[in-house]
Formats: sequence, structure tokens, C-alpha cells
Amino acid sequence: MRKLSMDELNRATVEEFNQLDKLPVICVLDNIRSQHNIGSIFRTSDAFRIKELYLCGITATPPNREINKSALGATESVKWKYFDDTCTAIEQLKKAGYKIIAIEQASGSIFLEDYTVATDDKMALIFGNEVTGVSDEVMALADGCIEIPQFGTKHSFNVSVTAAIVLYQLYIMFNKSII
Repeated sequence: MRKLSMDELNRATVEEFNQLDKLPVICVLDNIRSQHNIGSIFRTSDAFRIKELYLCGITATPPNREINKSALGATESVKWKYFDDTCTAIEQLKKAGYKIIAIEQASGSIFLEDYTVATDDKMALIFGNEVTGVSDEVMALADGCIEIPQFGTKHSFNVSVTAAIVLYQLYIMFNKSII
């Protein structure tokens, strides 16, 4: 066994990536404070061909040296928009027909492995602040909530880890019809 070279990975260029079909998913970052987490979510969004990122509130935006350290160029391939207020972003997404799903530990949440999608769903996933989670105002606008079950002593995953877990699961769910 040997590691594959970069050439053997046969990755798309940014121009080719822009032409590829994307998962019908927009990730909404609700006041994410760590620029490393933001960069990591950009990189994961590139890996799973997420349609777009909405960066809201205190969430930093590219170009940004600290974001770039973990994004490793994904800020060039993943489309993004900035909103001063997360609720404004959510209202726009609702008008565009997106199903708004908070990723949070909440009453009425559905465990990730029990969540199902229709192949024609358009989803906006809300990922919250590292300390306070998805804001109460944004939770009130959500159509549903997904929770990742946990079995240790800690109360939550890091937000970039959460995004990777959820986006991978959605990639699997949508895979047969999109990619």
C-alpha cells in the first residue's frame, strides 16, 4: 500500500469545480468566532460540494490569513456571502424555498442517523457559535433540528467537526441523485 500522489487524486481545478453539480445545501455560520473553524468549514464544504456558505454576524470573511491556514484554498472554490444578521440570511433562504435546519441539541431534535432527505430538498444548515450554539432568535426560525448523538462526558463537538459529520452524512443521503 502507498499514499496516492496529488496527480493521482485527479481533483478538479477551481474552474472545473464551479461547473460541477453541488449538493443543494447552504451552510449558515451563526456568529462563529474561530477563524480556524471557519476555514475548516470552507474546506469541508469544498470536499462535499456544498452549494454555498453564509457567513453571519461576527463570523470572519475571506480574505483572511487565519481562515486561509485551515481552508487551504477552499475560499476560492466555495461560494460565500456575508450577512450582518443571521435572521436576515434565514429569511432570504425561506423565501427561496430552503428548509431551515439547526444543528443543535434541542427538544424535538432528530438524531442525524434518523434524519431523511428527499432528493429535491433544498436545505440550509445552521451551525452555531462555539460557546452559545445557535442563537435563540435563529432557533425560532428553524423548520427542524438535527442532533449528533454523543456518548462521552463532553457536551458538544467542535463546530468544524460537527459540520464535517453532518455534511458527510448528507453527502451519503444525496449521493445517488447528485454526484
